[in-house]
Amino acid sequence: MNGHLAAGTTDSDAARVVQEPLGDFDSNGNVIPILADHAPSMENGEVDPKGMSVTWKLKSGVVWSDGQPFTSADVKFTYDYVSNPATAAVTIASYAAVASVDAPDDLTVVVHFKKPTPNWWTAFCGSQGYIVPQHILANYVGSAAAHAPFNLKPIGTGAFVVTDFVPGDHADYAANPKYRDATKPFFATVNLKGGGDATSAARAVLQLGEVDYAWNLQVSANVLKSLETSGGPGKLLIYPGTSVEAIMVNMTDPNKVVDGQQSHLGTPHPFQADPAVRQAYSLLVDRATMANSLYGPAGQTTANVLVSPAKYNSKTTSWKYDVAQAEQLLENAGYTKGSDGIRAKNGVKLQVVYQTTVNTLRQQEQEIVKNSFQQAGINVTLKSIDSGVFFSSGAGNPDTYEHFYADLEMFTNGPTDPFPIAFMAGWYGATSNIAQRENSWSGLNIERWQNSQYDALYEQALTEMDPAKQPALFIGMNDLVINNWVRIPEVWRNGVSGASRKLQNINLQTWASSELWNLANWTKTT
Repeated sequence: MNGHLAAGTTDSDAARVVQEPLGDFDSNGNVIPILADHAPSMENGEVDPKGMSVTWKLKSGVVWSDGQPFTSADVKFTYDYVSNPATAAVTIASYAAVASVDAPDDLTVVVHFKKPTPNWWTAFCGSQGYIVPQHILANYVGSAAAHAPFNLKPIGTGAFVVTDFVPGDHADYAANPKYRDATKPFFATVNLKGGGDATSAARAVLQLGEVDYAWNLQVSANVLKSLETSGGPGKLLIYPGTSVEAIMVNMTDPNKVVDGQQSHLGTPHPFQADPAVRQAYSLLVDRATMANSLYGPAGQTTANVLVSPAKYNSKTTSWKYDVAQAEQLLENAGYTKGSDGIRAKNGVKLQVVYQTTVNTLRQQEQEIVKNSFQQAGINVTLKSIDSGVFFSSGAGNPDTYEHFYADLEMFTNGPTDPFPIAFMAGWYGATSNIAQRENSWSGLNIERWQNSQYDALYEQALTEMDPAKQPALFIGMNDLVINNWVRIPEVWRNGVSGASRKLQNINLQTWASSELWNLANWTKTT
């Protein structure tokens, strides 16, 4: 429940009920002040036109749920906590541009950047920006961070406090009596339940009314439509998404152990290092069937990993489903079919393990991919992992998506703020950014792909202050990922949740840190 150690959205959402950033984002990418008194801008003089600093003014009278005052010292401490590599914060990339943080008074924070930084809001905003209390975590910076009691029972400034938390199962919350607005929240308690499956969650909210809200209803289109039209007490909430369901291609060998770890950087995959194989993979993914038959209104086809904001959505890429062409590519590259129907080259068979989370829709996607792959002579073993394990942050857990001890894996992700540099860090090739034991698998580059041209574009985008030049840089990065077949997009997903028809004031924002970002305002009619 520590947002900076949260490997997946489920953990980040659970943390967001308690923890808050300085600012969140609306659907247009504008900063919504949360712990900040107002949004900085060049117009009010709080954003340096050269991109070298930003000044934040904090709300007065805010206290932590234990009664201690919230001040600029907590913001400065959050930077020190996250930027320490030994903390192994998954949000560290969002703070990489920061040179220092000053707290000239209790309600003022000045963030200085190493270089011109167009996305001055990335540190301390959105899902990357949860502020943590110095008085609680002062002794848990660096390697001690993983052992902090705070991780299971955080102290926050939000409208609720944790009363009970069972990892992998549920979190219970009660209204925070010290919340800054005495008229809120409107609920005395909140129960956040994990586990189960998306179809059961959809039925519970749409048809049975057993719960008030269900997030991420990744359910096949026909089932979702049936539940929505059943006359039950719930309704669907669909809003524009920023994320893409995709297949990640491991560039390293998951079956070879080097220095005590699999998928070791510098150990090339025996056949996925071959671009012809990766290109064939792309031709074997039937995106239209997935989007139209499985997702319906909840998704659409795409050739890109970066789809939003619209100005960064490349128009130069394309996708095609063609089994015959894939077979020809493999044949030309020397991968020929044996008597068992499996292609091989130099005695190495095209056999892959393809993993994802336990989810009915995802298992259907896996079967679609497996069918096409096997038609082309690629043997596929499917692996399904409980999402609580797959997205956990345990460095000793070999089944997390960051370890990537498989050939292929599939999940959904996308940018979390409207200047998507933190998302594009996922393919930055610096060794420290590669997921590996040396950084407790907190590195963002899980495919272990390195490309100097990509790195140059990424480094330029980090400091490019001219809005007219930014799209070309992001589109260029996207196109390199796509045209090198490092990640194969399947479906551009919309946000799909379900809510009781009695639930009011849900304000879903495309770029917000969580669908629960304004939970303090939610009400329910009787």
